[in-house]
Amino acid sequence: MLNHLGTQTLSTERLTLRAFTPQDNKDVLTYWASDPAVQSLYSEPTYSTIEAVNELLDKYISRYKELNYYRWAIIEKESGICIGQIAIFLVDDKNHFCEIEYALGQKFHRKGYATEVVKAILEFSFNKVNFHKMQVCHKEGNVASQGVIKKCNFTYEGTLRDYFYMDGKYVNRVYYSMLRSEYSK
Repeated sequence: MLNHLGTQTLSTERLTLRAFTPQDNKDVLTYWASDPAVQSLYSEPTYSTIEAVNELLDKYISRYKELNYYRWAIIEKESGICIGQIAIFLVDDKNHFCEIEYALGQKFHRKGYATEVVKAILEFSFNKVNFHKMQVCHKEGNVASQGVIKKCNFTYEGTLRDYFYMDGKYVNRVYYSMLRSEYSK
C-alpha cells in the first residue's frame, strides 16, 4: 500500500528539493524553461515569457494539495537559484508504480546534480511512499541522461522504437526501471 505524502522538502549535500513558488518564475524562465535544448530532451514546450512561466507554475502549485502529486523545484544551495525540476508522475496506486522525469538548465549540467536529485527521489519514493517499482526513460541519443540512469543503477527494460517524431526524424524512447528490492541492496 502506498503512503502518499505529497511534495515534501528534501535535502541533499548541494541541493534543496521543494515545492515551486511563484517567486521561482524568473529562474525557471532564465535557466531552463526557455531553452529549447533542455525542454526538447523531455518533450516539453519552451516558455518564452514570464506570463507563460507564471501559468506553468500556477498549474504546478495548484496541484500541491493532492497528496499523490510530486513535483520539486531543484534549488542550488550555494546560489539559491532554481536550476531545474524533478517529478514523479504516472503514479499507479493499484500497482505501486511511478515514473521519474527531470530537467536541469544547461549551465548546471555535468556537475552531478541530476544523479544527486534522482538518488534523493529514489530514497523518498521507496522508503517513505513505498513504491514497488520506479521507471525512467530518455530519448535515444541523450547520453547525459543515460549516464545518470546508469549511475543510479536502474535496469534496462527496453526500447520503444520510433516513439517521437522530432525535427523530421523518428527517435526511440529507452526505458529503465528499479524495484524496491533492488534499491535496498
